[in-house]
This record gives sequence, structure tokens and C-alpha cells, in this order.
Amino acid sequence: MLLSELAEKLNLEFTGNDFEVLGVNTLQDAGPDQVSFLANPKYTHLLDKTRAGAVIVEQDHVSRVTRALVSSNPYLDFARTVKCFDNPQGFFKNHSGQAFIHESARIDPTAVIYPMAFVGPEATVGKNTRIFPFVYIGENSRVGNDCLIYPNVSVMASSTIGHRVIIHSGAVIGSDGFGFVQSGISREKIPQVGVVIIEDDVEVGAGTTIDRATLGKTVIGRGTKIDNLVQIAHNVQIGENCVVISQVGISGSSKLGDNVILGGQVGVAGHLEIGNNSRVAAKSGVGKSIPPDTDCGGIPAMEHTAFLKNAVLMPKLPQIFKRVKKLENELNILKKATQGEKK
Repeated sequence: MLLSELAEKLNLEFTGNDFEVLGVNTLQDAGPDQVSFLANPKYTHLLDKTRAGAVIVEQDHVSRVTRALVSSNPYLDFARTVKCFDNPQGFFKNHSGQAFIHESARIDPTAVIYPMAFVGPEATVGKNTRIFPFVYIGENSRVGNDCLIYPNVSVMASSTIGHRVIIHSGAVIGSDGFGFVQSGISREKIPQVGVVIIEDDVEVGAGTTIDRATLGKTVIGRGTKIDNLVQIAHNVQIGENCVVISQVGISGSSKLGDNVILGGQVGVAGHLEIGNNSRVAAKSGVGKSIPPDTDCGGIPAMEHTAFLKNAVLMPKLPQIFKRVKKLENELNILKKATQGEKK
């Protein structure tokens, strides 16, 4: 599209002459027919070197490029630009005769069911949803409108998926929660008879597992984004617009408020609450509940200022230990000298 058309779509002012835009790229790699962006100040020097036909920048940098799309949030507007040129994966249309669709399943005519997909009894698939090959949609499950369910996803029985949900390859929704009870020298499985509910506009990363509740429901709130390889246990409740980054593990019955961010490899123990707008740094171990609006990190997780102080002190501990030992030796010598004088 023309730069002027792109500017109109994004509701942005543009400077310089018009030209045909063929795509998007980084400042380093963009060509004369592509649009790039500057969001991080440390890459400002690349504005003088980039070959990009136009750059999405804040007002302060407009004079440094030949053509600019003037934005108050270049990163957001770059994401919106990418959407304008994004080619959705997959080419198949309609319902494949090589898919298994149970006669009692209700599939909207506009949905796309790829070969080798399975849609079980009483399952529902909404408008414009795309079910890729080797996806399993269990009995009594509901998948909303405009969803993308990528290959090898398992949506187990009685799970509910909202509208505009994206689930990436290898994810498992509604696997059994990890529940066992000691019975003599063995462990007896506790049946997991609850459900999983994923609300609208959620994205679930590849290889992530979300367990069904023992009783009741496991819930992922509206707008939450979950990275790859995350484990969410039974009866966990995640609020709206949370961000859960790769390799996080959340134990059973814990609750996250709205707008919570968990960094990579955070571990959350069971039956805890993390308040609204709280953030937990990567590799932290959360062993107690966290109040709202709290930044924390470490093992065990602690308030962020204390965590930073501890992080600074940790490398100095060997030196501090030597100094303390030296002071103890000197103190012992003084004590002995004082005792000798008294005698």
C-alpha cells in the first residue's frame, strides 16, 4: 500500500513524499520499500544508516529520516503496521472430509477444519475459527469465534475457549490436575472432574499445559498472554491482562489478580494470592502471598528494593566473611590481652 494509505489506517501524520510500501523490517535490515521503527533509544544511531523507506518515530526524531510516520508510541504503531502486512498461516478452507467431526458437533459454516482434526460429540466451534491438523477438541468443549487452534493442540473434554483466542502448537488444555492421596504405601488418583475456562482474547504459547480443576474451574482471564512451556495447575485463577512468561509454574489453587506479570521461570507455590498490578522478577520463588502493586524478586521472593540490595551484597559475601573473621581474631587477641592485664 502507499505510505499515505498506511498513515491513514494508523491515524498518523507522515512526512516526506509518498511511496509504495511492500513490507516491514528492522532499522538494520529494512530496504527502500519497507517501513521500520525506533522504540529503543539505544538504536537511535541507526537512523543515520538505515535504508528504510520510512521510519515510525517520535516527533523529536522526524528530522533525522527522509520519511517519517510520527507516533507517540512507535512500538505499538509498528505492531499495528505489521498486522497490515501479515499473511495468516494456512490456506485450507471449509471442513475437510479427512477430519473427524462427530455428527452431534455444532460447527459454524464459516469455520475451517483441517484434515486429521478431531471434533468430539456435542462440541461447538464458532464463526471464522480455524482448527489445524491433528487438533483434538474433546466432547462438550466450546470454542468461540475467530480463534486459531494450531497443529497438535489438545482441548480436552468440557473445556471452554472464548472468542479471538490463539493456542499454539503442542499446548494441552484441560489435562488432569496433579491430584493424588496416600493410600497405604501407594498413592491413589483423585479424579479431576472440573473444567478449564479460557476467556476472550487470550493467547497460549506452544507446549503450555493448563490443567482442569479437581472440582470447579481453572480460569484464564480475558486478554491474558501466556508464553511457551508454562505449567498452570488445577484450580488456578488468573485475572485479566496478565503476562506469564516462559517456564513459569503456578501450583494448584493459586490466584493472580489483574495485570500481573510473572517473569521467566518464576515458581508460585499453591494456595497463594498475587495482587493486582504486581510484578515478579525472573527465576523468583514465590512462597507467600504478594499484596497488590508490589514488585518483587528472589528466592524466596521479596520486595524489589530488598532484592536489589541483596543482589549487590551477594558477590561481596566472601570478602565480608574474611573481614569478619579477621575482626573476630583481633577481638580475641584484645580480650586475652585485657584478661592478662587484670591478672
